[in-house]
Amino acid sequence: MRKTLFGAGLVFLITIVCIYATARNDHEASFAFNFPSTIVFEEKLSAYKIFDGNPVDLTPNSNFKLVELSSVLFTDFAQKQRLVKVPKGSKIKGQDDGRVEYPDGSILVKTFFYYNDERKPELGKQIMETRLEIKENGVWNIASYLWNQAQTDASLAIDGFDKKVRWISAGGNSRSTLYHVPAQNECMSCHQSNSAISPIGPSLRNLNRMVERDGKKLNQIQHLQALGILSDFDTNQISQMVDYKDSSASLSERGRAYLDINCAHCHQPNGWKKSNQRNFDFRYETSLAQSGILHKREKISRTLRNGRMPYIGTTMIDEEGIRLVSDYLNSL
Repeated sequence: MRKTLFGAGLVFLITIVCIYATARNDHEASFAFNFPSTIVFEEKLSAYKIFDGNPVDLTPNSNFKLVELSSVLFTDFAQKQRLVKVPKGSKIKGQDDGRVEYPDGSILVKTFFYYNDERKPELGKQIMETRLEIKENGVWNIASYLWNQAQTDASLAIDGFDKKVRWISAGGNSRSTLYHVPAQNECMSCHQSNSAISPIGPSLRNLNRMVERDGKKLNQIQHLQALGILSDFDTNQISQMVDYKDSSASLSERGRAYLDINCAHCHQPNGWKKSNQRNFDFRYETSLAQSGILHKREKISRTLRNGRMPYIGTTMIDEEGIRLVSDYLNSL
C-alpha cells in the first residue's frame, strides 16, 4: 500500500513538473524573435566607461547626459537612472510626430536600483541591472547587465536572471520581491515597432518637462539643445505628457499617460503582433474614440488587477497605478 501511494505521488509530482516545464517552454517560445544585430556586446558593463569614480554612486561620465521622463514605466517600484550618449559631431533629431531619431553610435542607458531605505537615500542602494540600447548601422541592439554583489561592475545577462531584493518603502513598509532581469528576447517583445527594435520612453512629449541642472530649473529639451546633442526646433510646437503621479493634472491625462508608458509599447498598431491583435491603441496621442478603451473598460481594469499585465517586467502589482486607471475608466 505504501509503495502504491508513493508511486502515485511520484507520478503526480512528475506530471506537475512536466506541466510547469511545458508552460515555461511555451512562455519562452513566445519570445522567439530573430531581429538583426549589428554589434557584439561587451561582457562587462565597465567596458563602456559609463560611470566615473565608484560605480555604485552612478556618477555619469561627461560623455553621458542625464535625461528624465514625465511619466515612467512601473517596474516593481525600482528607481531608475537614464542616460544618453551621442557621438561627437552628431545630434538627435526631433521628428514631426514627436519621435526622436538617433544617429549611429548612440547609446541609451537605463539603470534599475533600490534604495535600502527610500526615506534615507544616504543609507545606500542596491543596483540590480543596467540595460543598454546601442544603435549601429541603422539598427538598435539591446541587452541587460546584471550587477555583482560588490556593486563594482555588471555582467552581460543574455538569458536573464532572478534576484531577491528587500527594501524599506517611503511609507516605512518592508518590501521584497524576486526581481526579474529580462532575457534579451523578452526585452525585444516590448522594444519593437514595425518589426524592428526601438526605444520606448524618450519621446519628445515625454522629455518636454522642467528639470533641475546645476541648481537651476530649465526646460529639458532646451537644455539638451544647449548641450549640442539635440537638433534645434521650437519647443512650443511640442506637446507634453503629464506625470501620471501629479494629482494637479486632470484624471483623463493621468490615466492616458499611465496606459501609454506602461502598455502602449505593445498595445498599438506598430507593436508586438501578439499584443496588437487585441485592437487597443493606448498611445497618448490617440483619440479616446480610436483607442479601444471605451468598449473594453472592465477587461482592462480586470487584467491590471489580476497582475496579468504588463506581460513581463513586473512581479508586484502597482496598487496606486491601478487605482488611477480604475478611477479614469470609471469616469468615462
